[in-house]
Amino acid sequence: MAEGLARAAALVQAARDVVVFTGAGISTESGIPDFRSPGGLWSRFDPRQFTFDKFVASAEARRLYWEMGREVGPVLRRAEPNAGHHAIARMMAAGKVSCVITQNIDGLHQKAGCAAEKVIELHGTAHRVGCLSCTKEWPREEIEGWVEGGVADPRCDACGGMLKPRTISFGQAMPQHETALAFERAAACDLLLTVGTSLVVYPAASLAPAAKQAGARLVIVNLEPTDYDEIADAVVHAKAGEALPRLYT
Repeated sequence: MAEGLARAAALVQAARDVVVFTGAGISTESGIPDFRSPGGLWSRFDPRQFTFDKFVASAEARRLYWEMGREVGPVLRRAEPNAGHHAIARMMAAGKVSCVITQNIDGLHQKAGCAAEKVIELHGTAHRVGCLSCTKEWPREEIEGWVEGGVADPRCDACGGMLKPRTISFGQAMPQHETALAFERAAACDLLLTVGTSLVVYPAASLAPAAKQAGARLVIVNLEPTDYDEIADAVVHAKAGEALPRLYT
C-alpha cells in the first residue's frame, strides 16, 4: 500500500482541482452496512420487491418499503462521519477539492463539513421524503412517525399523492441535472479521486474513464481491485479512513 499511497499523495498535492467520487465503501466505516454485502439488507429483503414500478403500482409494495425504511432510517440518523469524510471536508475547506460526487444517500459528507452546494448526490438523500405528485417535502423522521403510528401507506396531506424518500430506487430514472453535472465536473477537473466504490454501477462508474479521456489523473482508493485499476495513475487498496488523511496535509 505504501508505494501506491505515496504516488496518490503526490498527485493530490500537485492537482489544482480535485473532484472526489465516493461509494458505499466510505460509509461502511461509519457503521452503515453495504446493502449488497453478506448480512446486508438485500440478504434479508428481496430487492426485486423494491423496484420503482412496484412501489407506484402496489400498496403492499409500499407497505414493505416503509417496513424496510423503519430499519434503515435510525441507522442513517445515528451514523457519524469517519476519518475519510473529515479528510475530504478538510481538503474542500483548503480549496483542494472543488466538489464531491456521491452514490451514498446518508448525508455524511455534509455532516462532516462539506458545503451542501458542492455535494452532488447521484442517488438522492434518505433524510427527506417527498410527494411523487407535488413538490411538498418532509423530514424522513416525521413520516416514519406516521408509519409507527399505524399509517402503512403514507400519503401527502396536501394533494393525496404517494410519499417516498428522496432516493433513487431500482428502475427509477437517475436525476438528469445531478448526473449531467457530475460528468461535467469530472471532465473539467485535473484529478478524479474515487473512494470506496467498486466502479461497477453505471452510469456513475463511467465517471472514471470519462475523467481520464478528458485528460484528468485518476486515483482509486478502494479495499478491493476495480475494473479501472489498470487505467488509474495511482491505486490504494485500503480503507478510506486510513488512506485519505494521508493524501493531503
